[in-house]
Amino acid sequence: MAKLFFRYAAMNSGKSTQLLQIANNYESMDKKVALYTSAIDDRYGVGMITSRLNIQRESNTFDSGFDFLTQDYGDTACILVDEAQFMTPEQAQQLHRLAHQRNIPVICFGLRTDFQGHPFPGSAWLLSLADDVEEIKTICHCGRKATMHIRIDAAGRRVKEGPQVEIGGEARYRAVCGRCFHQG
Repeated sequence: MAKLFFRYAAMNSGKSTQLLQIANNYESMDKKVALYTSAIDDRYGVGMITSRLNIQRESNTFDSGFDFLTQDYGDTACILVDEAQFMTPEQAQQLHRLAHQRNIPVICFGLRTDFQGHPFPGSAWLLSLADDVEEIKTICHCGRKATMHIRIDAAGRRVKEGPQVEIGGEARYRAVCGRCFHQG
């Protein structure tokens, strides 16, 4: 029986690297995978899943109007979703249905919370629906486990207000522990 998996972590923990490794493992056994990433994440080009280790693959994209249930998965052995925090609640529900009604494993990777500590809607639903939830660990600059994010400006100062989604990597965000998040 297929499951919906959610692998979450702070930034720079290897989520995309793990996703690309899983895709490689399936494909090395001549199995087809369907790769998805958010259309709004254009850091490395739209429709590209890119690891900080400089591994990159083209991918299908989803936006807020995308319907995972209307896609033809044919002989797809696994669906892999990067940047899953940007999904809508409905899309998380669609992926749950795909796993349980079409028997296709779905593995989602994403952030749990934004720079203000608020849950992303897609992640909140994945945490509720996923049959298997796993935290991928990384560390804060202080050495503790990083579980949160802070947004920074061009001068490296913390930004506490603004839209929930502002695409950017290490130049805009830092993964931090709870203590560093609250200390600022």
